[in-house]
Amino acid sequence: MEGMAVTHFWRGRRVLLTGITGFKGAWLATWLSDLGASVRGLALSPPTKPSLFEALKLGERVQWVEGDIRDGGIVRRAVSDHRPEVVFHLAAQPLVRTSYEAPIDTFETNVLGTVNVLDALRDEPAVRAAVVVTTDKCYENQEWAWPYRETDAIGGHDPYSGSKACAEIATSAYYRSFFQNRGVGIATARAGNVIGGGDWARDRLLPDIVRSLVRGESAPIRCPDSVRPWQHVLEPLGGYMQLAERLHGDPAAFSQAYNFGPDRDSARSVSELADIVCQLWGGGSRWHIDSSAKPHEARLLAVDASKAHADLGWRPRLGLRDALARTLEWYQAFGRGDDVVELSLRQIRAYEETVR
Repeated sequence: MEGMAVTHFWRGRRVLLTGITGFKGAWLATWLSDLGASVRGLALSPPTKPSLFEALKLGERVQWVEGDIRDGGIVRRAVSDHRPEVVFHLAAQPLVRTSYEAPIDTFETNVLGTVNVLDALRDEPAVRAAVVVTTDKCYENQEWAWPYRETDAIGGHDPYSGSKACAEIATSAYYRSFFQNRGVGIATARAGNVIGGGDWARDRLLPDIVRSLVRGESAPIRCPDSVRPWQHVLEPLGGYMQLAERLHGDPAAFSQAYNFGPDRDSARSVSELADIVCQLWGGGSRWHIDSSAKPHEARLLAVDASKAHADLGWRPRLGLRDALARTLEWYQAFGRGDDVVELSLRQIRAYEETVR
């Protein structure tokens, strides 16, 4: 379905977005609002300082409720108050290293939180479609050289990956038990490593590099040989929106799991990405290997998005260098005090032009 992002589907559509204060949630709320959707958010307070949610002034532009998805009562009230037609469930504990430090919180948020959202939707007659966002790390990683497909086994070495695999199982069970016969579409979305302006999470590669470069320091890199499927944040978000449209129109056909990943050329090593970032940033930027002790992280990971292409007509539009250029443009504009709301909307609209 070429041109997804510039259809009129979203105009006036009631949307509930969990995790609206997070990186992907803030970008998605901005995009949906620009398309005319009636967006209601549910999330904890912004998790970083600075935060993209605050930089984009979303607290002034969309309605949102501060609350923890582990609290089923709060989730149920958010659903019943807004009566959404479409739900995007993004709220999560999203960091691998944090999951080692707080495994119980990670499982509670990523599994029980997902169950709370799905259970609240059981009693909402207005809902027609829900996209539950998990991760490419939900696959049982065998360190294969080829990308994972949706039919490959799910699992997880670390608590984050394991919790997201559990969320996949819970979503499938809820769909088949409670939604399949009601004509409600429920799908999961598994994206690669996203990059884009406004991510300030700790222990994420690009935010860590940018923080160092802003200070004029050499950037510490933990795992230079690890390979990841890097993609600009607007790529999977466009996929989520396209999937939601299809679920709304034909729930039985699209209530499945979908990968959203970049072309194989964008699955690059950490060191290659760091080289490109330093080159684009300029000013003699550099990086070094951080030799301190670190928990296990997968070395090779890539996903095959051919199913999303075949079923949805979705495909990645931005190569790695272009994605990094847009990302660094955003961070540098923020550092200068420029209007990043307008810049973000320009980047969104420029991306829409690529899918016309």
